[in-house]
Amino acid sequence: MSGHHNGSQLRSVLPFEAEPAAVRDLRRVVRGQLTEWCLPAFAEEAELAVSELAANVIKHVGSGAAATLVLEAAGDRLRIELHDTSYRVPVLGSATCDDECGRGLHLLAGMAVDWGTLLTATGKAVWCELSADPEPQCRRVWRAEAALANYRRDVGAPPLLQSRSAQILEESATGLIADLLHWVTARGGDPDGLLDRAQMHFEAEAGAEVLAEAA
Repeated sequence: MSGHHNGSQLRSVLPFEAEPAAVRDLRRVVRGQLTEWCLPAFAEEAELAVSELAANVIKHVGSGAAATLVLEAAGDRLRIELHDTSYRVPVLGSATCDDECGRGLHLLAGMAVDWGTLLTATGKAVWCELSADPEPQCRRVWRAEAALANYRRDVGAPPLLQSRSAQILEESATGLIADLLHWVTARGGDPDGLLDRAQMHFEAEAGAEVLAEAA
């Protein structure tokens, strides 16, 4: 893997052939690169993300396809990009036990700060960003609390009473979830699928936390 400094940014590029035997080597190289950059906190999630992205290329582009892994580190973020020669954009649909790609993308979405797909001159790049925050679940909690505060204000709910605030917030969360299910249904979506996807995101993050604690 070639690497260089660009101001406060670190960047490495690794061309490879996407085949099952290469995934283990990718994980080893990624861990080694992050160790060299003194960023071991990213290692577990980065290895998992790279494995899922590489598996997606093998399954949907083909074993042996030309691909390139790009790692960029700046501040408290690590960006992972996997470039391939297909213009087919992966879709985060409802994942079943038989849909390995679906599970992989759900896992990626659950543990990443953000992710997406970029079309390039020769195909596409699927990317994700990981944060060095030691407690990434805090971001989810803060966003949920902010959403609940706005929701309560919009429905004209009375101010929280400290002695019952947890119970009231849970009731508000139930109302917000029910509204989201109505929203999905009104647009022809699958409310059960939404709940399943939310549960998979939650379980993916919980699994990442367990891995971090065990490291």
